[in-house]
Amino acid sequence: MRRDYALGNILVGYRHVAVSVAAVVVVIVLASLLALLGWLPLHGGTLPAVVLLAAVAVSTALVLGYRMLSRRVAAAGRATRDIMASVHRDALTGVATRSFFLETLRNEVYHGSDRAVGYMQLDMDNLKVLNDSAGHGAGDAALLHLTATIREMLPGAVVGRLGGDEFGIAVMGHDNKPALKRLGEELLRRLDRPVGIAGRPVRLAATIGVALAPLDATDVDELISKADLALYKGKKTGRRCVVAFDADMLGDERHRRFVERELRAALLMDELELHYQPVFDADMAIKSHEALIRWRHKVRGMIPPAQFIAIAEESDLIDKVGEWVLRRACADLPALSQSVAVNVSPAQLRHADFAPRFAAVLAETATDPARIIVEITETVPLRTGGIELANVDALRALGVRIAIDDFGAGHASLQYLRGFNFDIIKIDRTYVANLDANRIDAMIVSAICDIARSLPVEVVAEGIETQEQLAKLKLAGCTGFQGYLLGRPQPLRAVASGRDQAA
Repeated sequence: MRRDYALGNILVGYRHVAVSVAAVVVVIVLASLLALLGWLPLHGGTLPAVVLLAAVAVSTALVLGYRMLSRRVAAAGRATRDIMASVHRDALTGVATRSFFLETLRNEVYHGSDRAVGYMQLDMDNLKVLNDSAGHGAGDAALLHLTATIREMLPGAVVGRLGGDEFGIAVMGHDNKPALKRLGEELLRRLDRPVGIAGRPVRLAATIGVALAPLDATDVDELISKADLALYKGKKTGRRCVVAFDADMLGDERHRRFVERELRAALLMDELELHYQPVFDADMAIKSHEALIRWRHKVRGMIPPAQFIAIAEESDLIDKVGEWVLRRACADLPALSQSVAVNVSPAQLRHADFAPRFAAVLAETATDPARIIVEITETVPLRTGGIELANVDALRALGVRIAIDDFGAGHASLQYLRGFNFDIIKIDRTYVANLDANRIDAMIVSAICDIARSLPVEVVAEGIETQEQLAKLKLAGCTGFQGYLLGRPQPLRAVASGRDQAA
């Protein structure tokens, strides 16, 4: 840019000099012509013809020099524009970089602007799964296909890459939210068409949040924040959808922030506690306990985990909560006598240092790893070479037992049985609840028990609420039993006092 500016200044200076010289040359040429024709008498004789030729030569040189310098300045300008364009383009996808996209958007969306802008915030679903299963080249191909689809469908839109798999799409002059939502839905339909990636057909999916300026927001940050709220709601409701922002979402966001703030305080003020639910063997003797977190809020009373764990998983709080649970369970072990199972979130397993930190807590508390069971849900992606599986393998190497929780609730049950080593299967409570009414569920439970015996691993049925369910689960071959019929979650003091009374 500095080179362009300098050349431009030279060109302007050259032009001024050329104009001045040209004016002098014109005067000389006119005088020479008049002198040659005898119309202009000169003292000392007439002006020689060579002066006329010299003037013409000077004029020609000036014109040619100006044209050559103009071409060089134009070429330098084009080169600079190309360089700046490449700087503002994402290296992989070719769409605008985050900074350039936001700058472009700020030129359109600001306080006082009356120009409508339709904004879509798009986040690809399960790109990490594609990266882990088929390699990062496949993930890059998916991103390229996504941006090509957007350009084909919305050629006039401004598209920017905001993060790894997150994109912003601005449609200038668009003020119809239902129509923008339909555009987003059509984009998802096109992405759902199979495309060849890594040698196999792949269907891509995304979740989109929609907001309008100036209807929903009058500055860029607010516009993106509200589209992001809509996107977050779409993620919570199952992904693969387009959600338009509405004012009620602000209440949801305020609630989320309130819970997150209060949960941070609860960790500092020791408002969390563990309740323990027993797991029985076939002889109805307690073989272990599952540690279940509870939050005893000073104003709202007892808060169940369903109301705060999901919010904790969206921030760094899940790591803090998970470590608190493990430390408390280790401290309570001597009073429980049996092993204790702790639940581990998928968000925790995604961190490469999870297993080392887990091992450090066991070492600090002098806890025998064989007395700890880690329960992970079947929805956790466990793939060869993945961080999650590496953490699970490291825990088993310590001597910690691994249980698959909610087995059968997801879509990867058989893959789990084939893909990694574990110690316990916990059959999802929905199969237990339907055991009496649904013959297929009863067959599935029996099949799981048959597979478990051949591996061999333990099979625990959870959610038992009737004697009939218990009897059928025993006949099916379950080796562990858990549910309200047998014992509800209780604080440590109640568990310990009940054990003392039984003794």
